[in-house]
Amino acid sequence: MQKIMIIEDDPAIRDELALLLGNEGYQTMPVTEFAGVPDQVRRAGPDLILLDLGLPGRDGFSLCAEIRRACGAPIIFVTSRDGAMDELRALSLGGDDYITKPYNIPVLLARVKAVLRRAGSAPEPDTLQVGGLSLHLAEGTVSCGGGTAELSRNEIRILAYLMNHAGRIVPREDLIEALWNSRIYIDDNTLSVNMTRLRAKLGGLGLPDYIKTRRGMGYQI
Repeated sequence: MQKIMIIEDDPAIRDELALLLGNEGYQTMPVTEFAGVPDQVRRAGPDLILLDLGLPGRDGFSLCAEIRRACGAPIIFVTSRDGAMDELRALSLGGDDYITKPYNIPVLLARVKAVLRRAGSAPEPDTLQVGGLSLHLAEGTVSCGGGTAELSRNEIRILAYLMNHAGRIVPREDLIEALWNSRIYIDDNTLSVNMTRLRAKLGGLGLPDYIKTRRGMGYQI
């Protein structure tokens, strides 16, 4: 799982970024103490850093230069400063991208993926395996033992999200939000229909209880 460090002093934005990226399957590492950030980066070894410009006691420009000396992880500036000179300075100091607030969520997620891909980080796995079940993302199929079933786009995203959060209870609201953020139209009724179809296909592979319903809480693998 790729690790993304979030260096943002606004708690609301920091929490939102952590939620959005967590829903996409990334491991998030929000920074809440802004002293010794380069040392925190060195110890954590993130695959990507989201960095604000306006931080307590210092600016993100100088911090970017220090981080660059601490590790080689790509840096995306996420800031409310929309001036061309700020963007030019940020990129000249080693930033890999520059996103202004308020950001468009799908665009931000797409640019995160693009920077990770350019940086040569480990690619997202093509196959997820949990509890004897294999989900083949590129093929759009799921298999167990010698059996294979084809999944729809919605079914793939639902199963992938649950497998990436295996062992945890995933609320229905989190699934709906994750699919919305992936630009897949889904509401509560659509989720129920897709879950029923997905479970039927898993049942055909001999795994009728693979996705458990935790009443009043959500779903769990």
